[in-house]
Amino acid sequence: MSAVNRGLRQASKQVRLSQRVSNLSYPRSASLQSAFRLQNSPSTSTSALPNTRTSSFSTMASLQSAAPGVTPSPAHHKGYDPEITDIADYVLNKNIDSELAFDTARWVFLDTLGCGLEGLRFKECTKLLGPTVPGTVVPNGPKVPGTPYQLDPINAAFNIGTMIRWLDYNDCWLAAEWGHPSDNLGAILAVADWITRTNKAGGNLANGKQFTVRDVLEGMIKAHEIQGCLALLNSYNKVGLDHVVLVKVASTAVVSKMLGLNEKQTADAITQAWVDGQSLRTYRHSPNTMSRKSWAAGDACQRAVNLALKVLKGEPGVPTVLSAPVWGFYDVLFKGKKFEFQRPYGSYVMENVLFKVSYPAEFHSQTAVEASEKIHAQLKAMGKSAADIKEVTIRTHEACVRIIDKQFKPMDNFADRDHCIQYMCSVMLTFGRLTAGDYTDGSEAATSELVESLRKKIKCVEDPQFTADYHDPALRTISNGLTVELNDGTFLDEVVVEAPLGHRLRREEAKPHILAKYKRHLEPHFSADKVEKLVALGQNPKELEAMSVDEYVDLYVNEKSEFAQ
Repeated sequence: MSAVNRGLRQASKQVRLSQRVSNLSYPRSASLQSAFRLQNSPSTSTSALPNTRTSSFSTMASLQSAAPGVTPSPAHHKGYDPEITDIADYVLNKNIDSELAFDTARWVFLDTLGCGLEGLRFKECTKLLGPTVPGTVVPNGPKVPGTPYQLDPINAAFNIGTMIRWLDYNDCWLAAEWGHPSDNLGAILAVADWITRTNKAGGNLANGKQFTVRDVLEGMIKAHEIQGCLALLNSYNKVGLDHVVLVKVASTAVVSKMLGLNEKQTADAITQAWVDGQSLRTYRHSPNTMSRKSWAAGDACQRAVNLALKVLKGEPGVPTVLSAPVWGFYDVLFKGKKFEFQRPYGSYVMENVLFKVSYPAEFHSQTAVEASEKIHAQLKAMGKSAADIKEVTIRTHEACVRIIDKQFKPMDNFADRDHCIQYMCSVMLTFGRLTAGDYTDGSEAATSELVESLRKKIKCVEDPQFTADYHDPALRTISNGLTVELNDGTFLDEVVVEAPLGHRLRREEAKPHILAKYKRHLEPHFSADKVEKLVALGQNPKELEAMSVDEYVDLYVNEKSEFAQ
């Protein structure tokens, strides 16, 4: 062996030994915590992570694989990114004492389960559900509501998450990023059900924990808060990423606690969610709009459960997954920007979440469809119809223009139609209705020449004030105003709707409609007696919250479902 090679081998050995010693503990970085508090004050306090991680990792591979032209910094340990530790601390240590949040979570819980049952009525959804190997039943596994399926927790999370999200009819959160926080119920309910059934059968998952419905509601509040606060000031869609990354992160954090992981392990799991491959939004936009947008949340739920279970088995985390130069999330996927935060984690998001009550429509269009319904009635009273419309102008907010303004784009499938504000308003103006069935290929609406011609007569114009109100923490309105010009030159007065039914400002008005929606979604699956029992139970918070989660899920089992077999 040459002297040069001996020298290189000796240097490599010293580096490995040095790294092994430096990695014996993983204390949290005080400087990072301080910087985070200064940036986001007041902030949820953080506590030190247990110093339990050990590693024999060698830096030589990373030095050899550095990008061309990039000189890596000398290897040394850094603490966990403070954005990670803040989430872990919140999930494990924050007590939720807001009764408004729990009451809202109960309504979200019922509404979300109902949306999942309605999703089962569509073959495009049910073809994706069930066990990976047909006929498989997992002993003590979680059950999928409305079906005979009893699966492993990873697959169950996909099934529940997919059926919930299929029709774009569950709750919504709109900010710099939008999304549907109740998507997280796919992971939360699957894991809670699995752990409870297993422990009742003599197992010892999560130290023998048996979950109640109130435990599930608390998990929902925290998942809503994580997803919502990460979305307030940070736009993932502007860099081409889909919002389901936030479902994956929030579900991973909450499921980690449910599985009994400690604070460091929870942080590790959260880092794995950020480093995991992130979904591109291309399946939500022309020319690639397709059904994946309806199962993307289910995919995020199953990934979350999978990653948390890997950490439970001892898989370590990636402490600076966000901030690592060159290779971290910020540099690779977020154009070098760091996340910004408007408020500390609490229960704000659940308290202010938006319910989709009136229409199965992308939320930025809800007020426009409501205005269209009023105009339809006005036209009818005048003895006129949608055929008499020459042009419609929608005064709207920036996010609506960016996501669902598709005036001249082809409507090739369900996914195109339910994310086109022109199509949704045209259907309402023409028929005085908008249902999930109006998006399907071959439906009356999808084949209507009047709907198609009217769609191309509807243009969107941004109103900066509507955009400002959309982002205002005190308002968070989703305003749309419609002005109609008729063929005879008549202009109808503009109809403006600022807050949709289901907004915090109209919550009490919405509750009877939310309950009616839930009941309507139950009816195709269960007997009249079962429907009345579920509705009554949902309106009895004390009894509902005290129920064991497995016993509650059993009420939704449908062994003879005509939709899922």
